[in-house]
Amino acid sequence: MLKQYLLVLLAAGVILISAPFVAAQDSSSNDQQSPPAREGGRGHHGMPDAAQRTQELTRQLNLTADQQTKVQDILTSEHSQMQSLRQDTSQSQQDRRSKMMDIHKTSDTQIRTLLDSTQQKKWDEMQAKREQWMQGGHHGPPGGGTDQQGAPPQ
Repeated sequence: MLKQYLLVLLAAGVILISAPFVAAQDSSSNDQQSPPAREGGRGHHGMPDAAQRTQELTRQLNLTADQQTKVQDILTSEHSQMQSLRQDTSQSQQDRRSKMMDIHKTSDTQIRTLLDSTQQKKWDEMQAKREQWMQGGHHGPPGGGTDQQGAPPQ
């Protein structure tokens, strides 16, 4: 009787432990079948669009309405330049990547100049975290693209 009871408890434990893993596999296979729904309206490589990035920076840096408008203009321009560069097949991938990094650095610099000293300090911290993230071999935004605690901005 005790052996039978232990077997039932063991089986129940295995089921309880394995249930989340099975559910996660089902969820990921459903995500793979419908990528547009999974991406949540994001652009190339899961990057949020300029409006989403502006909202996130507004939340993190407490941007004024004027700053929001200017930041969104910078991010829209950056996105447009990146799109053009992605479509330019005359250059090597390495050259395009280098130019994309330059475009991104220029945008970062332009945004930083719009910020007050408190915002600049926070911006510099966010940039340092992003650099750390990228040096760790990660590509794209952590956490599905939203900037959460410890996640670099986009």
